[in-house]
Amino acid sequence: MAWAVLVVSGILETVWAIALEKSHGFTRPIPSAVFGVALVLSMAGLGYALRTIPVGTGYAVWVGIGAVGTAIVGMTVLGESASLPRILCLMLVICGVAGLKFFH
Repeated sequence: MAWAVLVVSGILETVWAIALEKSHGFTRPIPSAVFGVALVLSMAGLGYALRTIPVGTGYAVWVGIGAVGTAIVGMTVLGESASLPRILCLMLVICGVAGLKFFH
């Protein structure tokens, strides 16, 4: 259960990161509200997961999911560069996160 919550919390990290960008410095109310709700839920889920998952593993997995998710949204939706080196680097992050879960 903790791993499922951690994955959802990592996805919510992507949500709040994109909402933060879309809030334009908290000048837009709806993205600002989405940011706040997603941030609280993401942190609460991380806190719950860390009750049974070691902090080094849990935090790294949470950050990895959020970073990869945010980069993918940036490349597919926001028009950021999707160059081969960037994609290869994202694959390295994914391999690292999978390794942390596998060797947990």
